[in-house]
Order: sequence, then structure tokens, then C-alpha cells
Amino acid sequence: MKLDLLAFGAHPDDVELGCGGVIAKAVAQGNKVGIVDLTKGELSSRGNLELRAKESEAAAEILGVSFRKNLNFKDGFISNDQIHQLELISILREHTPKVVLCNAVRDRHIDHGKASDLVTHACFLSGLERLETYNGHGKKQSAFRPQHVFHYIQWDELTPDFVVDITGFLAKKMDAILAFKSQFYDGKNDGPQTPISSLNFLESVESRAKNMGRLIFKDAAEGFTTDRQLGVENFDSLL
Repeated sequence: MKLDLLAFGAHPDDVELGCGGVIAKAVAQGNKVGIVDLTKGELSSRGNLELRAKESEAAAEILGVSFRKNLNFKDGFISNDQIHQLELISILREHTPKVVLCNAVRDRHIDHGKASDLVTHACFLSGLERLETYNGHGKKQSAFRPQHVFHYIQWDELTPDFVVDITGFLAKKMDAILAFKSQFYDGKNDGPQTPISSLNFLESVESRAKNMGRLIFKDAAEGFTTDRQLGVENFDSLL
């Protein structure tokens, strides 16, 4: 399946938290969107693998993505090495997304920065003709490089290089986040408490989106950083 946008997350729920609004909007505009979770989040203090998998599928259904897959890398031990890179390169060449979204370049969780580097490097290597990969049927894949790789913002308050208007899609973003009932505040306060299980955390996600929207005179927005200079065709392209 060819994609317009492919979002990577170190853990199930990273994508929803960082760019759920952009994904929901892209789907509504008729784009083909996929989500790839690198790990199953097996080191999470709350929930379990079976529950987390069901929550991931529920969130994907809310956002309306074409597919969601999990690469089953080791939670806490994501590595930017040849083995991991080749798995991502194979996925990139299979789905040929125009835009790739991935974890923050720097964040509280050590996997986030490592996942960011891994995806960035894989996107570059995927464009090299002499690097050979094969699909599940043994057919050699063609080299491919996404047009853009953008990093969403997570725990740390990084300054975005640009923001995307998600007016009308913040509610769906929050619904997708709340599909992860085992991870976030649901009023019951069950299980061990973590930095993301409080009501304050949920409110901060929503308020950040509203504040980024305020800064561009919109209702809500999500911010991204980029590793290279961006250009616009003309001033009319700017909000």
C-alpha cells in the first residue's frame, strides 16, 4: 500500500500524543496514512501487552488510518544500528510515503531521541540505490527517500520550526489518546502513578495544542521540528 504520510512512534501512544491531530486531518482530506510503532511498550508501568495492543487498534480506528503495525523492537533498548535500520528501510520502500513523522529529537524518555535518530537515518539510507532490501516475497525493493522527515514534540517544550493547523481535529486527537485507558488518567486513579497518568498531563497536551493554535490565530495546532531548511512556493502558502 502506497502512503502519503507515515508516522513512527517508539511506543504505542507516541504518535497520538505528538501528531494525532495532523493524522486525523490528513485522513479527512483523503490522504493514505499509516502508523508504525517500534516497540510494544512492554516496560510501561501500567497496563499489559494484550491491553496495550487493543488500545492501539482502537486509537488507530478513531484516527482512521489505513494500517498500524508493530515492529516489536525491545522497549528501552531501541538501537540505531544496521539491523533496525534495514527493517525500517524495507517499510519505507514498501509504502513510499511522501512525508514521515517521528519522535522528538530530544525528550524525557531515552527511546524517543533514539527512535528519532533511527528513523532519520533510515529515511536517508532508503534512498541509496546500492543498499539492497527485499520484500516478504523475496522481490528486490527499489530505492526510495521520503520528501520530508518531521519530528513531533512530546514531553519537552521544544521550540517548533513550524506548526500545523488542526482546527476541528483536536477532539479526535484527544479521543485517540484516551483510547489508551491503561496509560492515561481516566478518573479512577488505578495502578501505579506515572508522569503521564495524571489529569495535569492530559490537560497539558490539550492546552499546548490550543496555545500553538493561538499563536497562529487558529483554534489548535501541532508543532514540528525539521532537520533541513523548508521553503514555500509563495506568500499565499503561509497562514
